[in-house]
Amino acid sequence: MRGGLAHATVLACAGFGAICGSSIATAATMTKVAYPSMHGHGYSDKLASGTIAAGGTLGILIPPSTIMVLYGIMTETSIGKLFAAGFLPGLIAVILLCIAVQFICWRDPKAGPPAERASWSERLSAVKEVWAVAALFAFAMGGIYGGVFTATEGAGVGAFGAFVFALARRALDWRTLLDVLVDSARTTAMLFVILVGALVFSNFVNFTSLPGDLRSLVATHNLSPIAMMVAICTIYVILGTAMEELSMILLTVPVFFPLVTGLGFDPVWFGIIIVVVVQIGLISPPVGMNMFVVKSMLPGISTPTIFRGVTPFVVATVGLLAILVAFPEISLTLPRLLKL
Repeated sequence: MRGGLAHATVLACAGFGAICGSSIATAATMTKVAYPSMHGHGYSDKLASGTIAAGGTLGILIPPSTIMVLYGIMTETSIGKLFAAGFLPGLIAVILLCIAVQFICWRDPKAGPPAERASWSERLSAVKEVWAVAALFAFAMGGIYGGVFTATEGAGVGAFGAFVFALARRALDWRTLLDVLVDSARTTAMLFVILVGALVFSNFVNFTSLPGDLRSLVATHNLSPIAMMVAICTIYVILGTAMEELSMILLTVPVFFPLVTGLGFDPVWFGIIIVVVVQIGLISPPVGMNMFVVKSMLPGISTPTIFRGVTPFVVATVGLLAILVAFPEISLTLPRLLKL
């Protein structure tokens, strides 16, 4: 089918994001894996780069997600509930991104020419190469959703499982192990410093009574809760075009979270809204981080080409945001069913 490799890239991004939790890492990995195939089959650089940059954002929506963990720590919201709440929106995001691919190929059939159909034996052979990754994801996430262990314990189980697979495949030596440990320690230290600063800022905001002032402002102007929510989402989308996503969350969640919960909205649902807004920011010019990750790894593609390539996907992600704001039950159904 036309755009088949782009569809496969979106699905691969979803699968990789399910074991990674980082949009930047997903975009970087898929650039190495997917772009050579699409380029070799004559795909336009706009479609190829746009698909990878947009598909990479699934890394923070489909659990596990680093953004969900940060939000959960900052707001004392159950991380297990956040992970469960992100599953159905993640599936909808995959569908909308595939629709965007189909739209691009309908507008420009040469952008994603069809390739040869693979036989079932070739497909099964390819699946055999990734069974360990699928098993690790199923075990870790199944344990979290099934209540066998917490999200933190699930991270430990996942790390240990990856360690065992690396040993079994003889892909790990002492030097690599040392590099992994040092990189993990550096990343953990960085995140904790950021979290400490965020919690200090959150307490400062509470002492200034800003959340209460915002609620009073809403009451004075007689704004409905849904109108206020739309306004907050609009502010986030605008901020996402000019601010780095992590900074945006750390600076705004302490301000908006008390207002949102004061208006009666579910904090788990608001966490998913935050993640989707970050998704939009990751591919929104001029500061979309995923676009610059793809650009840094594909220096032969111009920045304007990548910007044009992600535009249909930005529209699709805004559509996802609108759906989740209009139908909160999409995010809240699974946590309730699992009784997390």
